[in-house]
Amino acid sequence: MELALYSPGGYYEQPKQIGRAGDFYTSVSVGPLFGELLARQFATWLKDSQLTELVEIGAHDGSLARDILNWFALHEPETASKVNYSIIEPSLERRTWQQTTLSNIRLTVRWQDKLHDGIRGIVFSNELLDAMPAHRLRWDVSQQCWDEWLVDCERDRLIWRSGKLRQDLQGFVPDVPDELAKVLPDGFTIEVSSAAINWWANASKSLEKGYLVAVDYGFSEQEFFRPDRSNGTARAYFQHRLVDDLLANVGAQDLTAHVNWTAIQRAGENAGLQTDLFCSQEEFLTRILRKIADDQWTPEQIKQLKTLTHPGFLGRAFRVLVQNRK
Repeated sequence: MELALYSPGGYYEQPKQIGRAGDFYTSVSVGPLFGELLARQFATWLKDSQLTELVEIGAHDGSLARDILNWFALHEPETASKVNYSIIEPSLERRTWQQTTLSNIRLTVRWQDKLHDGIRGIVFSNELLDAMPAHRLRWDVSQQCWDEWLVDCERDRLIWRSGKLRQDLQGFVPDVPDELAKVLPDGFTIEVSSAAINWWANASKSLEKGYLVAVDYGFSEQEFFRPDRSNGTARAYFQHRLVDDLLANVGAQDLTAHVNWTAIQRAGENAGLQTDLFCSQEEFLTRILRKIADDQWTPEQIKQLKTLTHPGFLGRAFRVLVQNRK
């Protein structure tokens, strides 16, 4: 997954268009309102004079940063003047896209390869964790344990084969209570992203004071064990279509796996963070809207808002986790 997405020539190293031949619609591609609402919430938190950093992880083409920074320049120039906006982006290719998108922004943006220690501010991401490499695990009824689906090569094509669960993954595998083990069918599949959990734990430790925020799609740990999810949540998307074969079109199709929010939340709390909020995108954005009820909305903004919050569109599919260190 990491090679297919992030190697030179990989899926995320290639420019994309939104639509049938490119990416699926996201909250950012709906329009600038998503970034503007995030900016409003960030501005509230940044009233704390000790918070001076705004750090975006995985900014893709820079559109979300553009929408946030444009709002700050127009509505909160004083706050913007004291805040350092950074993008954590190790890919030189994606940095080029971001710099092009942000070339007309009046506020200063800095690029870094990784998070530094002692951050006092807000670290946030949108659709980052679901794109981190994940391991596929399969339940073995006879042994009452998990095997790992491994990728192998046979006659010049990639195939799946079963292998013993690696020792270094043991601590990331969800517990299977006796009651669940009795009914869990043979071959039931889940995904475990040790990369996402470790990343969140390290980001938590980098935060000296402030907020750690993620917007992504995923489930609580218990929700992964529904009968209709017996094949796991790993998905491939090629030219705007769901593809059954995860190993086809390597480098040309998107690969994702739903976030285990229980594990992510636990990683932050184990690193000393407090959970402020875990909810749907609909609820998160609605909370922000309650504070700005007197604003005048254009028809285009209303259209964007419906797409962002309606349960049938993006409102329920995406969830938001907010943790902090006071």
